[in-house]
Amino acid sequence: MNAPYIVKSLSRRRFLRSAGVTLALPILECLRPVFGKAAQVKAPQRLLIISNNLGFLPKPFFPKNAGRDYELSPTLAGLNEVRNEFTLFSGMSHPDVNGGHSAENCFLTAARGPTKSGFRNQISLDQYAAEKLGQLTRHTTLNLGVNIDKANRSLSWTRDGVLLPAEDSAPALFRRMFVQGDPAAVKKQLQQLDERGSILDTLLDQTKRLSRDLGSTDRARLDQYLTSVREVEERLLTAREWELKPKPIATQPEPKDIQDKKLIFEKLDLMLSMAQLAFESDSTRIVTLMVDAFATPAFHLHGDDNTTEGYHGLSHHGQSEEKVRQLAEADREQMRLFKKLIQTLASKREDEVRLLDRTMVLFGSNMGDANTHDNYNLPILLAGGGFKHGQHLAFKRDNNLPLSNLFVSLLQRLGVESDSFGSSTGTLSGLM
Repeated sequence: MNAPYIVKSLSRRRFLRSAGVTLALPILECLRPVFGKAAQVKAPQRLLIISNNLGFLPKPFFPKNAGRDYELSPTLAGLNEVRNEFTLFSGMSHPDVNGGHSAENCFLTAARGPTKSGFRNQISLDQYAAEKLGQLTRHTTLNLGVNIDKANRSLSWTRDGVLLPAEDSAPALFRRMFVQGDPAAVKKQLQQLDERGSILDTLLDQTKRLSRDLGSTDRARLDQYLTSVREVEERLLTAREWELKPKPIATQPEPKDIQDKKLIFEKLDLMLSMAQLAFESDSTRIVTLMVDAFATPAFHLHGDDNTTEGYHGLSHHGQSEEKVRQLAEADREQMRLFKKLIQTLASKREDEVRLLDRTMVLFGSNMGDANTHDNYNLPILLAGGGFKHGQHLAFKRDNNLPLSNLFVSLLQRLGVESDSFGSSTGTLSGLM
């Protein structure tokens, strides 16, 4: 960062402070590039959240007993080799988040009353963490999807409750992470960033003149507005630095896209590989991945076995033996991919530490029982992250513990100094 640019950015911050904005402004950080921040030398902690919006068959999913000596259920039986690498939770959900499918966009927000008139979503866990941690990597988060209805579904939501579309193309994600634009394209992007900065300069000049004649109430509103301007300015400054920094070199070729929605598990496997690649290259430290089973037609299970109808139709099985069989196969296939992910992360090393021990993997759903549209007793698995695993933590089935309590524990492990999120009542004991 050159000296003139530093002086210019500092002068803006002094103006914001004089305008009455109450902020802990990191003035000294402006004297160093974003890549030189102290936070960068700390051991990175990562978070991958996966959700299937139709969940799993509850009866074969949950074990009958709890604790460390629990017997793996039929759905989880294939995870025996990695049972000490993950924790199973039961008796957890989001208070007042019900209404069946309406809860799917609230899995990471815990926003109450999704079926009520005037409902507005809240900030999701990944975006909240990104806000608190700042831009430590090129991408603060990556929001991915499998067979996802981009216009209506997402795990990621802004502070204003706006849906953030998920990326469902592996090649597009690969290019975003690794393919450097030609010099002309980079120059154009930098010019666009500078133009946006000029607009902010104009706004600040105009509001400075306006603030002289405002009353206390309007001045307070203006201060809030200036705070938002300052946050945008910070993001633009950081984006400019990242645009100048070369992208990492990919260790593998660009993947081929899988567009056939029937290949849902092949697509999930590919996206999990992309998430792992994002972590290994330190392109991001937070990834969300929604498996949109609701939008999935009749699909391939394994070998020559295919389902007889779409995922949603199967989920309303009404105890049909054949439908339940197909769903059970689909659940076990997802556990196979979960096991593969755990083993792959465990095989990778970062500073002689397993990548798995620095990566929290949460696999769950907003749906407790899709057959009855039940949003209680959610299926939740947590692997990695250096937690104390190899157990089934069972809470009350009739009075669920807020899932947000687990979210707070995840935030704290990421390095976010927060003791609350969503509907939390505290942190989760038994993991440390």
